[in-house]
Amino acid sequence: MSVSSETKSFKVPFWAQILAGLVLGVLLGWLARSQDLSWLVTTLEKIGGTFVGLLKLAVAPLVFFAILVSITNLRKVNNAARLASRTLLWFMITSLIAVSIGIVIGLVTNPGAGTGLTPKDGAKPETTGSWIDFLTGIVPTDVITPFTELNVLQIVFMAAVAGIAALQLGEKAQPILTLSESVLELLQKALWWVIRLAPLGTVGLIGNAIATYGWDLIGKYATFTADIYVGCLIVLFVVYPVLLATVAKANPLQFFKGAWPAIQLAFVSRSSVGTMPLTQKVTERLGVPREYVSFAVPFGATTKMDGCAAVYPAIAAIFVAQIFDIQLGLGDYLLIAFVSVVGSAATAGLTGATVMLTLTLSTLGLPMEGVGLLLAIDPILDMIRTATNVAGQALVPVLVSAREGLLDRTAYDSVGGSPVDDEPADAPQRVPAAA
Repeated sequence: MSVSSETKSFKVPFWAQILAGLVLGVLLGWLARSQDLSWLVTTLEKIGGTFVGLLKLAVAPLVFFAILVSITNLRKVNNAARLASRTLLWFMITSLIAVSIGIVIGLVTNPGAGTGLTPKDGAKPETTGSWIDFLTGIVPTDVITPFTELNVLQIVFMAAVAGIAALQLGEKAQPILTLSESVLELLQKALWWVIRLAPLGTVGLIGNAIATYGWDLIGKYATFTADIYVGCLIVLFVVYPVLLATVAKANPLQFFKGAWPAIQLAFVSRSSVGTMPLTQKVTERLGVPREYVSFAVPFGATTKMDGCAAVYPAIAAIFVAQIFDIQLGLGDYLLIAFVSVVGSAATAGLTGATVMLTLTLSTLGLPMEGVGLLLAIDPILDMIRTATNVAGQALVPVLVSAREGLLDRTAYDSVGGSPVDDEPADAPQRVPAAA
């Protein structure tokens, strides 16, 4: 046996590295908190912050070029308009199911009861969202500010306009498209290196969360935290498998076997956009055509948020209403569902869902101070929310391609391992070349 094959045989799988990072992070976080080790808290904070910072560093250009290239790649797909409309339709259907689950859980468990919290414990957030802000905020006033202030929704708008314009120009736009594909490949390659650091980032992120918040805070929000996790887990492991089995006629276990590396990374990184290169890779490995993946996944990474924009705001709105002793009626629950289905682009694939929550609260007329009640616990909730988001972003392309007869069933049924394990360190992340 050669040295290289021996080395490969002892390689620790990516999922095991992440799991080891989770365990080590919990232990170090508990040690830092119980022994009051400020230097360890600072170290964990720096490690986690650096990892998230590296992910965010590429977010703005990655979103722009991914959306631009994904729109132009639709020209290579038969029935592109049909695929795009079906993708959007399934985004809306799964969001409606997820928000309905969130509402039911909130009504059954009464998450705001018995917490000891009062309206005085709340505080207005620095940034809020309303429908006016949402609609007017889509269009940027200049081309620089959205990138410097990381306004992902405006970046998506500019990229969509540029992509549609490139399609209209045809061959004249080919040099720009070639450059865009090269830049996107470069950004994905750089992010792939960051993704390989995920086990180390996991230690810092989880350790800092435990050291900073401990278990006392979770105890105060026990019902609310459990509601969010239970709601997201129902969507992940009940709704999605049922859709796979009935709509796609596919084995749900194979889906999770293939998509798990992206779901796992999303849980620790709390960033749909940062996970996007891995999400694309696992979706391709599940047998979805690359040309369609290059449209559906970037589109989903900025608009498809079953965790952040469906389960979470539904339960959070009920929680805030109960703290402030405000009764919600049937019309209010219908509004929650409407906001979740239509306004999910407000979350924009970044860590946290504060904008989506404020959009929901403002639509219902609930006090914005309610957001302040939830900010402390948000990082812990954001892990399961983002994992649910990313799972949905991989699920919908599988459903649509299966319904349209495009899914490679052989690839789907034989998927295994992780693209992080299989991809050589110096291998490029390719995007389809221009036709």
